[in-house]
Amino acid sequence: MSHDPVPLPGIAKDDLVLRFWGVRGSTPVSGPQYAEFGGSTPCLEVRCGERLFVIDAGSGLYNFGQNHRADLPREVDLLFSHLHLDHTAGLPFFKPAVLDCDRTIHTYCGNLGGESAGAALDRLFAPPLFPVTLNDLRCTFTHHGFEAGEPLVFEDGTRVDTILLNHPQGSVGYRFDHNGRRLCIISDIEHRDPWPDPALAEFVSGADLMVYDGMFTDCEYPTCRGWGHSTWQKGVELAEAAGVKALAIIHLHPAHSDTMLHAMEADLKAAMPSAFIAREHQSVVVGAEQVDLPDALGPASGVVRRIRVA
Repeated sequence: MSHDPVPLPGIAKDDLVLRFWGVRGSTPVSGPQYAEFGGSTPCLEVRCGERLFVIDAGSGLYNFGQNHRADLPREVDLLFSHLHLDHTAGLPFFKPAVLDCDRTIHTYCGNLGGESAGAALDRLFAPPLFPVTLNDLRCTFTHHGFEAGEPLVFEDGTRVDTILLNHPQGSVGYRFDHNGRRLCIISDIEHRDPWPDPALAEFVSGADLMVYDGMFTDCEYPTCRGWGHSTWQKGVELAEAAGVKALAIIHLHPAHSDTMLHAMEADLKAAMPSAFIAREHQSVVVGAEQVDLPDALGPASGVVRRIRVA
């Protein structure tokens, strides 16, 4: 498949860049108490230089589409962690899918025993659950299945490594290596004994940035055991064991307000100074050494944050 260049203003062409379009877990939320960290469910944009990937199609995919209509390639690679509703609900509201007849969206799903997401999405987006099917949209969907643990190797030579995560029905973690930098996306996951998991620690080893599921507090987790999510403390333990340089916490609990998340972030930074709680619309140049922004970023800032790793 061919991919057009997708330059991002203000970013060097060889940078590894991550942008958070949705960081909330389980269900979207709105209101003034969520103004800073945001209320959209998971959607991440990863750029390996001029190569674009989208991770998950939660409600944050809507804003991703609104912001990138002009600079998207004709073929978009959408990598699902898994297919739970908070990771798929934004798909039919993705403007490039709804309006662009020359667009092809390639989906990749690795937690269904090698099957693609096609059959599941066709069941979800169809009457009586949804008024139209994905085939009614103007774009073309092409669905690819793989087994988590297999690398994804694309026609231009780009490689994305994968790992199966502990989550109900499974979830897939992704690792991007580009220009000497490493980014790992580890969500949705529930920690288990022994922890850190040796295979996972090896997978994220030496990452410049690891994105990790920190949905619950230590107090909340015991009553939610088995739900498939973790805590920021377990993210720090994994990061320290694997030599991860910086940590971003996502899949934020829908009941956790800005005030609560600020308090959690203070504790997080005390444990790992290069760690932070992700904010919707926040961008990160992975592995950059200087800090360009204060920690508090509004959801509409659209600015780049460089994470100190030295």
